[in-house]
Amino acid sequence: MSLATTPLILSLSKDRTDEHRLRAFGLLPAEYEHIVRRLGREPNDVELGMLGAMWSEHCSYKHSRRLLRTLPTNGPRVLQGPGENAGAVDIGDGLAVVLKMESHNHPSAVEPFQGAATGVGGILRDVFTMGARPVAMVDSLRFGDPTDPRTMHLLHGVIGGIGHYGNCIGVPTVAGEISFDPGYAGNPIVNAMCVGIAPIERLITARASGPGNPLLLVGADTGRDGLQGAAFASNDDPEASHRGVVQVGNPFLEKLLLEACLAVLETGDVIAMQDLGAAGLTSSSVEMAARGGLGVEIDVSRVPQRETGLSPFEMMLSESQERMLLLVRSGSEATVKRHFARWDLHAEVIGRVTDDGLVRVLDDCETVAELPIALLTDDVPEYELQPGPPAVVLPHRDSPTDLRALLASPNLCSRRFAYRQYDSTVQANTVFGPGQAAAAVLRIDGTRKGLAVTTDCNPHYMLRDPRRGAQQAVAEAVRNLACVGATPVAVTDCLNFGNPEKPLVAWQLSEAVAGLAEACRLFDVPIVSGNVSLYNETAGRPIPPTPTIGMVGVIDDVSLAAPIGFRDKAVIVLLGLPAEGRPGFPRLDLQEERRLANLLRTLVSRRLLLSAQDVSDGGLAIALAECCFATGVGATISVETNLFSEDQGRAIVTCRPEDVDSVARLGNQEDVPVMTIGYAGGTRLEIGTAIDESVAGLEAIWAAGLA
Repeated sequence: MSLATTPLILSLSKDRTDEHRLRAFGLLPAEYEHIVRRLGREPNDVELGMLGAMWSEHCSYKHSRRLLRTLPTNGPRVLQGPGENAGAVDIGDGLAVVLKMESHNHPSAVEPFQGAATGVGGILRDVFTMGARPVAMVDSLRFGDPTDPRTMHLLHGVIGGIGHYGNCIGVPTVAGEISFDPGYAGNPIVNAMCVGIAPIERLITARASGPGNPLLLVGADTGRDGLQGAAFASNDDPEASHRGVVQVGNPFLEKLLLEACLAVLETGDVIAMQDLGAAGLTSSSVEMAARGGLGVEIDVSRVPQRETGLSPFEMMLSESQERMLLLVRSGSEATVKRHFARWDLHAEVIGRVTDDGLVRVLDDCETVAELPIALLTDDVPEYELQPGPPAVVLPHRDSPTDLRALLASPNLCSRRFAYRQYDSTVQANTVFGPGQAAAAVLRIDGTRKGLAVTTDCNPHYMLRDPRRGAQQAVAEAVRNLACVGATPVAVTDCLNFGNPEKPLVAWQLSEAVAGLAEACRLFDVPIVSGNVSLYNETAGRPIPPTPTIGMVGVIDDVSLAAPIGFRDKAVIVLLGLPAEGRPGFPRLDLQEERRLANLLRTLVSRRLLLSAQDVSDGGLAIALAECCFATGVGATISVETNLFSEDQGRAIVTCRPEDVDSVARLGNQEDVPVMTIGYAGGTRLEIGTAIDESVAGLEAIWAAGLA
């Protein structure tokens, strides 16, 4: 059979014949016809399920793959870019940082607690399957109108699920963001990011090799939970789906799996390792074989089952959690099984690698599916998007002028109600956790170095201008890291958008990817991993475009990292151009951002700063208030105009009085304006004649916003 060696490019089909049935498999009619032509026959039910899962947007990125190729993914530190379970970059001292972000939007809309919990479990497996120990979790969450009881149900369920899984498994949740917009009603965004550390020589991939080598399925038994979840997440009508698509997690079992998998790598018996996430056994086996240019044979009769009567279709597509697929050296099966038995985990030989380029599924002696690997991977169609910009530009938001109202507003009030449910200090390496610094900071065991982690995206900016909005997300992430003295080394992203078959969404996606590419190139930071989540819609209404940026930076000496809190008698300095207060999109200049980031890192490295906080949502007044809340120390500020402007490229720093001249001199060298605007001290926040409030009173308003 002849298979295409170059990507198939299709135009969006207008044919709706039997589309409802095929949509359940994540397929379009034209795609099904293409499959039949390639096979020379119609697929049976098991094959159709496997094809639908692998051809779904969630697994194939068929609407975004062409755009993703335009992103910068290489750099001198990059050890592993996109294409594996997670990305990895060299951070010196023989160590790699491994990072990945994933979405669990659709499952969380159906069952928020388990949807979010299993999202955490999945992203943890993506990292430790690379041989890295997870050291930090970060989340980015978006919800609808907070006055809607449904929104609060989703909010509490998602936060509960994240806290439950992370706390139980013992990985700290150190940072994140929560925002609200009516556009997320019914379709919350739940993005989870994990960061891990590994010795470079211990990194492992999921690339098959050695025909005849056995495949072992390790961990939980297989059930019906999560069945066809990949197709569900690629469906433009998720409300039509059922409860069964949501997996059920067991963090205590995953803890055993994590430790056992990291330990087995020391034996040298494991060649490749892949977690079972979206599309379950189908994707894990097929992707492993595809990376190695080989084939694979699976016998589902050997798969340990949690419930009786599972069909081959169900076993190949189940997304039951806490499972890993290991490729081991032939002859080591008994040794590996004994290793996992010591951790009370099943490890069963369920198949082997072949050299015929096929995936063959057996049920004991009966062949129930046989497909070319290429048809499930390389030969998946790629779509040419048909972008169409909006006919009307959104009006600008009025600039707010009431500090109390802003502090109480859902998008700016305290997030303590969420992160107090997370264990942010487990593993004892957290230097700055939630609310303590512009980015979370962790020490790296055995070194003087630290890791800084942040996530960023402002959907309001994205709605007005997706390209500039994406650039702003990257710039703010760089600024956050710079405030603690970190140099950015890698990005992982999660591109959350509506239905790409619609011109407006196609335009938003295309523009956002272009903006990400431009900004990441300017800041010399590669995108080494990520995820695309499309078809995020409710009743035909797409969510605001939300390309979440997760960024990791390195601090050469973690003891230098700067917090945000004011200290008594410190001088308060504004770095960056004064705010203009223009209506519309805030000022954004990437070159200004780069100079500011360079200056911040220099000031931190020379121990000239006592604190640093970037100016972003809510403007200067909100940033000042947050610095006061962190320590309870007030401030007297001379600037009183454009207090709420969100113009970018600015930061508030404090220093000792004797260091003001040094800060100004270094600012002049970097061509960054430096202006002394006040002093820290007392118990009140006084900003010119505009604001005079007690810090405790303002903090009470801020803390009660979503209590």
